[in-house]
Amino acid sequence: MQPLNWKPARRPERAPLQGESVRLEPVEPGRHAGELFATSEHAPEIWDYLAYGPFPDQQVFIDWLKERAASDDPLFYAVIDRATGTARGMASLMRIKPDNGVIEVGHIWFAPTLQRTRQATEAIYLMARYAFDDLGYRRFEWKCDALNQPSRRAAGRFGFVFEGIFRQHMVIKGRNRDTAWFSIIDGEWPVVRAAFEAWLSAENFDREGRQRRSLADVRDSLGRLSE
Repeated sequence: MQPLNWKPARRPERAPLQGESVRLEPVEPGRHAGELFATSEHAPEIWDYLAYGPFPDQQVFIDWLKERAASDDPLFYAVIDRATGTARGMASLMRIKPDNGVIEVGHIWFAPTLQRTRQATEAIYLMARYAFDDLGYRRFEWKCDALNQPSRRAAGRFGFVFEGIFRQHMVIKGRNRDTAWFSIIDGEWPVVRAAFEAWLSAENFDREGRQRRSLADVRDSLGRLSE
C-alpha cells in the first residue's frame, strides 16, 4: 500500500467565518445568550434529538452557554443573520482529529425562521469550506439520531454520503439512540463546493427569493460534468 502524501490538518481557530447572508461567530454568552434563548424559547421541538434542552429559563440557558463557550472541542458558533445582526441558531466543529484529518459538524440547532433557508445552507457551506480549504481536513462528518428524518434529509441535501447506522450507539435523555453516519471526503469536496457556490449565487433565486434549481440538481449536473 502506497503511503499518503499527508500532512496533519490544523485545529480551528476561534475566529468568525464570514458569508454573504450569515456570519458564524464563536459563541460569547454576553453577546449571544439573549437572542439565542429567545430563538429557542418558543420552539421546544428544536431539542427533541439533542442531549440537552429545553431550558426552563434564561439563566439556566446562560449557564449552559458559558460551558459551551469555554470549549475548544466542540468549538461552538452562533449563526448570525447578517441582514438583522441577530443570532438565530448554533452549530459546532467537533471530534477534531488533525492527525487523521477528520472533523465533524454537530450540535446544530436553528430557529424555525432559519431552517431550510439560504442562510442555513450557507452556514453549513462556510463550515465545510473552512474545514477542507483552510484547515486541510480530508473527511467532514455529520451524525444524527437515526429517527431524526429532517436531519438525515438535510445531510443528503448538503452532499453528505450516508454510511450506515451505528446501533445502540448512545443513551440520550433516557432512551436508546441509533446513530446515522454521513460524510464528505476531500475527493468529493470540489463538486460539493461548486454546487454550494452555484446554488447560493444570486442568479439561482427569483425576485421573491425562491430557488430556481435545487442544490441536489445543481450537484448532480456538476457531478456528471466531472465524470
